[in-house]
Amino acid sequence: MPAVKCPICGQPAVPDYAPFCSSRHRDRDLLQWLGEGYRIPGRAISQTGLDSGEEPD
Repeated sequence: MPAVKCPICGQPAVPDYAPFCSSRHRDRDLLQWLGEGYRIPGRAISQTGLDSGEEPD
């Protein structure tokens, strides 16, 4: 079974922080998600927003 590598730096993962090598890299990845650094492409939302009561397209 191949060793799991940290997705940030490529070093071997540490079980306590898997799949990362350290708490620093785990926290860095979390901040990317929270700061919208990672995005999944999708259809644009209208400017009126979801709470406008309008039917979606």
